[in-house]
Amino acid sequence: MSQAVGKTALAYARVWHHVDASDRVLGKLAERIALVLMGKHKPIFDPSVDCGDYVVVSNARSIKVTGRKAEQLIYRHHTMYPGGLKEIKYQEMMKRKPDEIIRQAVSGMLPKNKLRERRLERLRIFEGEDIGVFRHNIIKRWEDGTLHTAHPATKLSNSTTSV
Repeated sequence: MSQAVGKTALAYARVWHHVDASDRVLGKLAERIALVLMGKHKPIFDPSVDCGDYVVVSNARSIKVTGRKAEQLIYRHHTMYPGGLKEIKYQEMMKRKPDEIIRQAVSGMLPKNKLRERRLERLRIFEGEDIGVFRHNIIKRWEDGTLHTAHPATKLSNSTTSV
């Protein structure tokens, strides 16, 4: 009668997810990433426990926004010096740092608590198709916003190919 009751270490194991951001809407993609970083897709979810997974995003440069957001969105930050408010338009931010657009959208959808920065550390964003060494870690991938698990027999073949 030595059965594990409750939340085991296997339940808290972190999985690597891959997302291709090509022609995906920024807000809907950021919402889904935030849910996975928090761990809300797991049956053991607890708001006070950091049980989320890793997320790797590729093709950040080809993300889309709806409506007139491309002309109207402005990103602001302050240098902490007097008169140091800096404003960058969406178009300019897309040229300079397209990964920062997704990171800020996901950050805005995470709870504003002490776990926020730790969850954002598990988010890896790449401008192009190449995700480098992280392609060996991928176990799950998303297509059309739904979550697909690699079959256990084909897990090795899916993790070694670029998705």
